[in-house]
Amino acid sequence: MSTTTQNLTVAHAEVKAEIARTDTKTGLLLAFVGAVLAGAWTIARDLPLSFPAYGAGGLGMTLLIGAAGLLLRSVRPNLRGRHGFPLWATLTAEQITATLATDQAADIANLSRIALAKYTGLRRAIDLTMTGGALLILAALLALWGAA
Repeated sequence: MSTTTQNLTVAHAEVKAEIARTDTKTGLLLAFVGAVLAGAWTIARDLPLSFPAYGAGGLGMTLLIGAAGLLLRSVRPNLRGRHGFPLWATLTAEQITATLATDQAADIANLSRIALAKYTGLRRAIDLTMTGGALLILAALLALWGAA
């Protein structure tokens, strides 16, 4: 096996591992966002809230729902793509071997673009989650301040 082939194999495995790590992080963040949404809704429906608390809480919930949407979009399978599973499902065993022998660099580039898109979505979702959480904390403080 040549050095170039070995390097391509290592790069391919590295990109696939990055996609798997991103999907794992996305799943954990999605569970966290769901728990925060459920907890905030449970608490908010039983409290008498002032208008500012409703505004901050509503905006915070909206941002968390947006974050959940971004997270779901980043893990959504792309069955129309020209790489990965959809490509392999259309090829015979001989065609798969020939494609891997000649197009591994192209597959690495395609997978890298997928990983980058997933990381971008995850980063935006994290930003929305932090902002939404801060607004929910603000809403809770406004509710406590209004009740005092």
